[in-house]
Amino acid sequence: MSHMHISDTWRSRWVESKHKSDYGKFVLSAGKFYGDAKKDKGLQTSQDAHFYALSSRFADFSNKDQPLVIQFTVKHEQSIDCGGGYIKLFPSDLKQEDMHGDSTYNIMFGPDICGPGTKKVHVIFNYKGKNHLINKDIRAKDDEYTHLYTLIVNLDNTYEVKLDNKKVESGSLEEDWDFLPPKKIKDPEAKKPEDWDEREKIDDPDDKKPEDWDKPENIPDPDAKKPDDWDDEMDGEWEPPMVTNPEYK
Repeated sequence: MSHMHISDTWRSRWVESKHKSDYGKFVLSAGKFYGDAKKDKGLQTSQDAHFYALSSRFADFSNKDQPLVIQFTVKHEQSIDCGGGYIKLFPSDLKQEDMHGDSTYNIMFGPDICGPGTKKVHVIFNYKGKNHLINKDIRAKDDEYTHLYTLIVNLDNTYEVKLDNKKVESGSLEEDWDFLPPKKIKDPEAKKPEDWDEREKIDDPDDKKPEDWDKPENIPDPDAKKPDDWDDEMDGEWEPPMVTNPEYK
């Protein structure tokens, strides 16, 4: 296969959305570093700070009697500060040329990084028209190497998320997503009793102020004496300097 041939075939398989005119452009590239210059080629986002919308159609399938596995690799070649490396699995009625951020999808899976606060692996299922996020925190990798992300949904309604083929999360769909209404809810008829008092502590009703409590914070210095050369008419009335009262409480 000639190099030209490889670089053209992906365009026949992938459709770029025209929903917005400023979507970023994908290119086929092995990136800055690779094991094999030809075999390691993959789709690469070529422009910073853009949204991307590219989709590839495949035959309808059902996971009715078999596990579903979604797996792909992501390599962030630069020190990423904000970007999503997740994929979305769409229903087959998707109009690919009009795909956009709010297009209905069945599953969204993969890493999403934004600032120091968000470094998570999304696992979102659309159920009865609503997107349900996993209620566990799975950490994404934000280094510059290739990482393999795997989601397995089993027949018994359990799931597994693997990162570089190591299990990082697993459990049951029912427990780790809010697909179903909760088994118990607060009694809508319940009312707060009239004698309910939410104060944890109250002033001691039997406590009294000590009789010697009201002592001033500062008192005239008892050791101060009026200077001999003080003249009331000239200097005004003499007042001793104030000092801290040792009996102040």
